[in-house]
Amino acid sequence: MRSVGVEEELLLVDARSGEPRALSAAVLAAASRDPRGNDEVFESELQRQQLEFATRPQTDMGELADEIRRWRAEAARHAEKLEASVAALATSPLPVSPTIGTGERHQWLKEHFGLTAQEQLTCGCHVHVSVESDEEGVAVLDRIRPWLPVLLAMTTNAPFWQGTDSGYSSYRNRVWGRWPSAGPVEVFGSADRYHEQVNDMVASGVLRDEGMVYFDARLSKAYPTVEIRVADVCLDPATTVLVATLVRGLVETAARQWRDGEPPARHGVALLRLATWRAARSGLEDQLIHPVTMRPAPAEAVVRALFDHVRDALEDTGDVLPAQEALAALLKGGNGARVQREMFERSGSLRDVVAECVRRTLA
Repeated sequence: MRSVGVEEELLLVDARSGEPRALSAAVLAAASRDPRGNDEVFESELQRQQLEFATRPQTDMGELADEIRRWRAEAARHAEKLEASVAALATSPLPVSPTIGTGERHQWLKEHFGLTAQEQLTCGCHVHVSVESDEEGVAVLDRIRPWLPVLLAMTTNAPFWQGTDSGYSSYRNRVWGRWPSAGPVEVFGSADRYHEQVNDMVASGVLRDEGMVYFDARLSKAYPTVEIRVADVCLDPATTVLVATLVRGLVETAARQWRDGEPPARHGVALLRLATWRAARSGLEDQLIHPVTMRPAPAEAVVRALFDHVRDALEDTGDVLPAQEALAALLKGGNGARVQREMFERSGSLRDVVAECVRRTLA
């Protein structure tokens, strides 16, 4: 059974006002002094208003769910010492002036990318799934491309930007797309071609290193995994687990297609960019672009097509029933974008939106 690991980026906010606070260094210092010894779980990110944690590789989705909730709670516990909270928000609803970290890498990004780096206060969710080789990994990347916008639509959690409704369900995706290496990619066909492309991109001098290859899905440099990076951080941890379950199913389904000699769909990057835009704009509230036909279809039908696509793999891991239940709950209750907008409609206060999201982060 393939193992799965999750990385989540969280927003650090003032416990009273809900405004983002540049406290990552202080939270990491508090974690390093903790006798429970969990400091290695947490890392800083580009902006000091962010904190990231990574789970261990898991094969059991129940254990993955427990770990995600545990590290969210631990992050909140450390932040509380500084009169702060953590929120699983992909962008800040309230206005913010982000503060880039002082490390060499972060300062290099600031110098070379200017306003793109300065404004880049966005929080994503990255899912790692184990693969047997780079060749299998690239075969998987080639075959999951059309399905990645569906994962984005399911997780959209960024309707507000600098105190204003952006008109998007995931404005994070639009901001993240300003990086020159971000977004969907072509079919590679082989691991050699993938590595050649990555090496050429780094050799161009635009990117500092391989870590800046921000494809929607890529081979991990550090682990024997494919890393799916398209999702917003999910407000509800149950949605994170659902996405991880579906991603593992996607990887296994794609690997089986490869072994059976089934070629990848040849949808061009231009169409995939349109599908990604539509997912970021609509989330689960309108039509999406169907990954098979590349034509508009109701969001619920497209999400269920994803489930049907990976059903056999989910059957083999025993994940069909819990995934069905989680998917039904998501379609009924909505994702983070819907929750945020509904809360704002009720209260008229973005501070109340943040407070509600802080509560749901730890639900």
